[in-house]
Amino acid sequence: MAQCECFSEHFSKGHFLSGIDARVKLLVALALLLMVLSYKGIFFPMLVSCGAFMLCAKMRIPVKMLFVRMAQPLLIASVVLLLKFLFTGEDVMFSLNFMGMELSGHKDGLMEGIRITARILGGVSLVIALGFATPFIEFVAALSWLRVPRPFIEIMMYAYRYLFVLLEDAETIYSAQKNRLGYSGIRKGLNSFGILTGSLVLRGFEQSQKTADAMIQRGYTGDMPKLKNQPLKAAELAIAFIVVIIGGAAWMI
Repeated sequence: MAQCECFSEHFSKGHFLSGIDARVKLLVALALLLMVLSYKGIFFPMLVSCGAFMLCAKMRIPVKMLFVRMAQPLLIASVVLLLKFLFTGEDVMFSLNFMGMELSGHKDGLMEGIRITARILGGVSLVIALGFATPFIEFVAALSWLRVPRPFIEIMMYAYRYLFVLLEDAETIYSAQKNRLGYSGIRKGLNSFGILTGSLVLRGFEQSQKTADAMIQRGYTGDMPKLKNQPLKAAELAIAFIVVIIGGAAWMI
């Protein structure tokens, strides 16, 4: 099955960032991510988020794809903001009775929620831009170079490989259910979705057992060869250093 266009691999080539070493991009992203998570306000995370979206626009990433990637983090950020606003803080802005429950809006809770939301958006947008700019194999090689534990890298590689297999299975099951009017109503839709989810879980376990048996039969001992990397280029390191310095200056504002 060809890789679906909704995955980063489809967009990770043919732009100005595709020629830069994945290790350089990863180091810059990690440095900026640490700054985003440690920043106390909202200026720097939002600056990083705007920069990441500008990079995605420069790479010609479809707006719909960015929305799909940001949908879940935005939902989480909205829930955190709402919970902080209604249940955290001491400076009460208003109070109301909702279905017998007293709800109060807090100014300090709102500000804390906005700060957390900014960090979520800044960090997620940075990771999304890195994913669109870097092919998966190069990203894994960069993680190996950073001495990330091999079991973690192996799990990532197997998960990425069989993600598309499960996606194809999901599309087949969904099409069969839809043709049989399995989603004609809310109750039928929930029941069909439950069957779809259960089938994918069972197929995932079955596929994992088949993969383990196939690897053992081919002499797999639990140790994969190291991924090769080219020597780092001084020009790319210099540019990365400048970007981090500029980011650090903005972080100190």
